[in-house]
This record gives sequence, structure tokens and C-alpha cells, in this order.
Amino acid sequence: MSGIDSVCARAREAALALAPLSGDVRNAALLAMARAVEGSAAAILSANAGDVEAAREQVARGELTLPLLKRLELDEAKVRQMAEGVRTVAALPDPVGRVTLSTLLDEGLRLRRVTCPIGVVAAVFESRPDALVQIASLCLKSGNAAILKGGREAARTNRALAALLTEALARQDGVPRAALQLLEAREEVEALLSRDDAIDLIVPRGSNEFVRHIKSRSRIPVLGHADGICHLYVDRAADLDMAVALAVDAKTQYVAVCNAIETLLVHREIAAGFLPRAAKALREKGVELRGCERTRAVLRDAVPATEEDWETEYLDLVLSVRVVEGLEEAIAHINRYGSRHTDAIVTGDAGAARVFMERVDAASVMWNASTRFADGYRYGFGAEVGIATDKIHARGPVGLEGLVIYKYQIAGEGHCVAEYDGAGARPFLHRPMPLGPDAR
Repeated sequence: MSGIDSVCARAREAALALAPLSGDVRNAALLAMARAVEGSAAAILSANAGDVEAAREQVARGELTLPLLKRLELDEAKVRQMAEGVRTVAALPDPVGRVTLSTLLDEGLRLRRVTCPIGVVAAVFESRPDALVQIASLCLKSGNAAILKGGREAARTNRALAALLTEALARQDGVPRAALQLLEAREEVEALLSRDDAIDLIVPRGSNEFVRHIKSRSRIPVLGHADGICHLYVDRAADLDMAVALAVDAKTQYVAVCNAIETLLVHREIAAGFLPRAAKALREKGVELRGCERTRAVLRDAVPATEEDWETEYLDLVLSVRVVEGLEEAIAHINRYGSRHTDAIVTGDAGAARVFMERVDAASVMWNASTRFADGYRYGFGAEVGIATDKIHARGPVGLEGLVIYKYQIAGEGHCVAEYDGAGARPFLHRPMPLGPDAR
């Protein structure tokens, strides 16, 4: 049996063992993981320092981008946040075993739809070592086995984190050690992508090129997004002070993330009054502005924008700016160039906001709020396994609800289908039944 075959076999066995575990057992394992992270901060930061040093040399040689380096770096606060994130997941309601449908088919014959784990989830991610802890905790909480592969630039950190997490799991009765496995070789990932017989879901987190590569090579369902081309549209009915604050926050609060805006759209009627104020605030944060012709008529020192700019996820202090005729053109621009991730409108016109939120094709749409809110933790999901922009079972920031599916359960008293077929067939009741106070 090859290495990847063994990993897949152990993961499948672990998934079958995890599925029937009680929520209390899974939560106890999560709390053990949180304690392990917190108690090993020095070891984690030491491993991370080695990764960061090597990554800086790669940046100097042009082999790694600055955004990836920023995502790689950890400090004591981030390690504490990792541990607290695991505790937050443990405190969330159990997503497994919820009854979402209950129907009395006939007297003594009852149908239920009950949530259950997906099975084996493979997560492949770049740079951010905190992603390993997030995904591991969400998979365990939802009863799924996890196979994790991080980027080479975070190899030391990922190795340290995976080791302490698996040791914590090994000390918990009933929780299989193989519930969490780490891959380190790129060749293993390529082999993994063809294992649709063993892997139920792949979650890629990384650059546009990275996610597209995973999607193009895999026969397994993929939950993820390739681009984070997010927009902020400033309507003619916008509060301009609010619009400036939101533009600055959505672009600069953390520039190297997928929910930061890459394009600012401005209604032509307020362009002359708004753009100079926005440009001043953005440039104070070091943002380079690239504008269309109408933008440059107001901001003469803006860099001319090209067609490519509207399609680019910069993940850097660069912002494309376009003046539009109005709401219709803004929506058309977003639906043409956007990545279905997160888009926002600033306006005091509730009707315009409603049209925007209904017609923009995105996983998250905002009204008078920063696109940076598109995050599992901020949505109250505890953490997120990733952000999905495809139109599958989960969309937007994906937390626990995206890591469970459901099964149908029927309980009868010797009922046979023949009674309900043919002449004189017994009729079904199909009577909806209460789910119960805890939906279980």
C-alpha cells in the first residue's frame, strides 16, 4: 500500500469512528486541542520563526510574494487567537444529529432527515498556518476526518501544530489519532486529487492560481473560491463621510485577504465631491489609485486603469477606481468582473440598496458595511473552513453547517411498499411532524 493509500485508508476508518461520537466527546477533544496550542506557544513561534526567515529570503529572490509572507507570520497574540478560536468552535451548537425534517408517512411509519458528517475532508492551503488549526477544529466538531496539506513556506509551523494537535487527540478516549493527518510532499497532493473513492470534499485556500489548479485537477467536489475581487459602490445617496471610512477600512484594514476591496465604483453625480476626499484618506494609508478616464479627470495623478485592472486581485495597496453612470452600471460591472465573493453598496436609499443586494451575484452583499465583515468568525460561525463562491451546498464563509450533509431515516413497524401500490393502495398521510425543542 502506497503512502497516500495508507493515509486515505486511515482517514476513512477515522471518519467512521468519529461519526457516532457524542458532541460531548468531540468537544472534550477540541478543548484538549486548545490547551495544547496555548501550552506550546513557544515551540510554535520557534518553528514559525524558521519559516519566516526562509520566506524572507524567498521574497528577496522573487520566489515568494509579500502577501504570502504576511499571512505566514505568527506572534503570541495570533497563537492565543488560535486557541480561543478552537474554544469558540467547541462552544457552538453540535451540527451533527439535528433533525431538519420529520414526516409521518403513515401510522407507525416515520421519516426524518438528520444531519451527519460528510466523511473525509482534505484541505490544501498556502502560507497561513492558523488555517490548519481552524480547519482541524471545524472538521472535528462536525465529525469529519481531516487530511491537511499546507504550503512549503509554512512547513515547520504546520509540522509543529499538527504534531501537538494529534498528540492531544490521542489522549482522548474514543477519538482516533488519524482524525487529523498532515501531508508534506507536493506529490502526495497530486495523488490525493484523484482519490474520489476515498476523499469526500476538498477545501483549497490560497491564491487564484492555486485554487484553479486544484479545481482543474480534482475529480472530488471542491469547496472554495479562486478570486477575491470585491467591490465597494458609492451611490449618489451615500453619506460621503461614511463612504470614505468604509473605503479605507475595506481596502486597508488587512490588505492581503480575499475580502478586501480591489475596485471602488463611484456614481458620477458625487464623483467630484467624493473622490478627492477618498483619495486623500487612501493615500495616507499608502494606497496607489488606478482610475478610468472619468476618475482621472478628477484625480489627475491617478495611474491610468487598464482592462486587466478590473480583473485583478491585488492583495496589495492598489485600488482600481471607476466612475459609473449609476446603480445599473455598477451592478453590471460587478457581475462582469467580480468573483462572486463579497460586494458592498454605500447609500441612504433603501430602494437602491435592495436592488443591489438582490441583483449582485455574490456570496455576501453588504449595505453600509465593510466587505471585511465577510468572515466566518464575524458572522458568528466560530471559524470558517473557507469561503465558497460556487453554487453548491455551501456558499460564502463556510463554518460548521457547510461540513455536514444529511441522511434520511425511516422507522416503521414492518411496513411493506406493496400495501401502498396498485389497486386499493393504502394512502400515505404525509403529515408534517414537530422537530422538537432542540430540533433533534
